This record gives sequence, C-alpha cells and structure tokens, in this order.
Amino acid sequence: MQLGLHLTKFDHPAGPAGLAPALAAAGEAAESAGAGWLSVMDHYFQMENNGGAEAAMLEAYTTLGFLAARTSSVRLGVLVTGVTYRHPGLLAKIATTLDVLSGGRATLGLGAAWYEREHLGLGVPFPALAERFERLEETLRICLQMWDGDDDGPFEGTHYSLAETRSAPASVSTPRPEIMIGGGGERKTLRLVARYADACNLFASSAAEVAHKLDVLRAHCDEAGRDYERIRKTMLFVGDSIRDGDTDAFVADMAGYAKLGVDTVIVVPPDAEPAGWIDSHCAPAVPRLAELG
Repeated sequence: MQLGLHLTKFDHPAGPAGLAPALAAAGEAAESAGAGWLSVMDHYFQMENNGGAEAAMLEAYTTLGFLAARTSSVRLGVLVTGVTYRHPGLLAKIATTLDVLSGGRATLGLGAAWYEREHLGLGVPFPALAERFERLEETLRICLQMWDGDDDGPFEGTHYSLAETRSAPASVSTPRPEIMIGGGGERKTLRLVARYADACNLFASSAAEVAHKLDVLRAHCDEAGRDYERIRKTMLFVGDSIRDGDTDAFVADMAGYAKLGVDTVIVVPPDAEPAGWIDSHCAPAVPRLAELG
C-alpha cells in the first residue's frame, strides 16, 4: 500500500506570498517521504466545511503545474475535477499538458461536481444531478477519443459537440494519462468506473463499507466485461490516527483496507504549511504501509 497526500488548505500565515514556497516544500517533503500521490481539490471557492468561500482556494491545474516543476517522481492529480468546471475538450488538453510537463505523472480525476454556491457565484451553469452524470460520461468518452491517436474526428453527444478531437502533442504516459473517478455511488459512479476508468477513489468510512463498494464495482465490471483487477483502488482517509501522528494505530487502521486490495491511502495535511506534518506524521508510515502489500 502506498501513501498519498491531498492538499486542501491555502490560507497561509504569511498570506498569498507564502503559498508558493509552502507548496514547493510540500512537494519536496512528499517525495522525501516516499509518497506515491500528491493531489489538490478542484473548487472555485473553498468548501463550507473547510473555511467557506472567504477562505483561500487556488485553481487546481495551475497549482499542479507548479508542483510538476518542483517534483520528479510523485504522481499528480486533482481529487477530483468537477465535470462542470471546464469544457471536456479543454480539460483533455489541460490534463495532457500536465502529463507532458511532468514526464508522464498525470492522473485525470473526474467527478460529477456538487458545490452549487461556487457555480452560482462565478456564473457557471449547474445542471441537475442527472444531467451532470450524463455530462460526466460524455466527458470520459471525449477524453478517451482525444487520446486515441487513430481518431481525431468529430464527437456528437447530447451535451457536447466537437468538430475535431485533436490533441497534440500526445501524452508522455502510454497509452494515455490515467483516469480516476471519485465517489462511491453504486448505480452510476461505480458503473462509470467499470466502463471507463483506470482507478477509483472511495471514502474510507469503514473496511466493511469499502468492501461493499468494491463488491458493487466488481459486479459492474462483470457486466461490462472488464477485468476488475486492472482497476487501481484508492481511498481518502481522514481519521484521527494519522492526524495525531499515531503511526501504529494508522497502520493498524489500514491493514483491513490493504487486504481488500486498496492500492493507495490518501491523507489530508491539516494546514497550509504541510511539509513539516508530512515529515513527522507521514514519512514514518510509508515503509510500514508498504509491508501491508
């Protein structure tokens, strides 16, 4: 099992000028610790339960571009890109650019979006949930077509129409950047994982609940004729053990998830100066997690 880091706080004590050095230090700390994943949120406004719209929030892909230039090995992604935030053709170009400039380390994380206030605040359409899922599936199809070197022709969907699905240069990742879908919805989200994704991201509510979600995913894979084992399983963990720096308890917490085949556990540093926390709380856990399999 690998450890990942997910950055969500951007209110630095020194103000905006302190963010770039803190992010660079976080990237260095993540790699020094042996972390396999480094991600940021995709929001216009900070989430209500994380400080609210008045708190700082950076644009996700600009931030990842910055981190790409200051890291060399850790995989980079957005956890997860709201499907409503960018036109899918542009999104494919953005993800390809990140992949090229990071040397093949980009993951395209996708989800159906949910934060209505930021959409209304910046004048971005916020369709009903059913339509957002329709747009999510079309976005997945568009990205896959744009990354297909043999097909740069048109795409005609219900919500999107592209005269050309051309993306040059090609990605460094082969055959294309990894696609991750976030969420545990059993009827729609996990079905989309089975049909289109290389990885899923679940919330680590309990080992029993994650086991159930993975059973649902396996059933969708069987229905779609997809090899369940080829889908990378990741999860977001926000429990007290890692926040308290109790490495023994954290590793014990993770053992049950590792037995389920979870490849990466992603944890959330508590503030906008994460480097020290990564050094003290995460680095000791990395080799212990690797022993879990």
